[in-house]
Amino acid sequence: MFKSRSDRLTRLTEVLERGSVIRLKEAARMLGVSEMTVRRDVAACNGRLAYLGGYIVNGQDPQGGLSYVLDWEKDVHAQNKQAACATAARLIEQGDTIFIDCGTTMPHLAACIPADLHLTVVCYAMNVAEIVCKNPNMTVVLLGGLYHRSSVSFASEEGLAMLRKIGINKAFLSAGGVHPERGVSCSNFHEIPIKQAAIETAVHSYVVVDSSKLGKVKPARFADLQVFESVITDDGAEPDQRRAMEAAGIALVID
Repeated sequence: MFKSRSDRLTRLTEVLERGSVIRLKEAARMLGVSEMTVRRDVAACNGRLAYLGGYIVNGQDPQGGLSYVLDWEKDVHAQNKQAACATAARLIEQGDTIFIDCGTTMPHLAACIPADLHLTVVCYAMNVAEIVCKNPNMTVVLLGGLYHRSSVSFASEEGLAMLRKIGINKAFLSAGGVHPERGVSCSNFHEIPIKQAAIETAVHSYVVVDSSKLGKVKPARFADLQVFESVITDDGAEPDQRRAMEAAGIALVID
């Protein structure tokens, strides 16, 4: 338990430096105090932090924090995505060079990475870069190019060329659909070359999705399931989905 207000605020600030928001309930549990105490602390911190709709955010950038709240909360699968990403983050080791894909799942992975790991992170999405760039232990390679609002990401031939020159230990891919026979797919065709280059370059590749994506097919197919070491998801996968993956020879990792 953090007994002093100063210690509690310092701890909250440290957590927010690794991500953009923290739920009030999670903050209270982490600090060992009541939710009311957390709210009082935030109210008395002279704008250092702010309270928005059940979340604690950086008081110096409340609108940035609010945008994350709105983006995450409008997604009914946010908790499942966070669970899958917490499992995926345990695969990341000291000194790794990792690729983090774009999409609404990947910011959860970026936020789950232990702050004390020294890593190189390759990414091409603004919502991922904004999180990892706050960690001084991470060297960040942001692939540039034409900005695509649909996935808040960039794409270009120059970015692809840079990606292919980087030695990646582990690539974490997002997807809108994961089907035993039809493979792994997404909704945006501009993502296909980047995803495929990351898979080709990486020593280990993983799909990280919430269980609602299992059995689905999206228009932009980018890989067979067999190119991945495993599909990492939450515990909401149905028994028939698990059997279908096992029948296809795919390791389904569920925490």
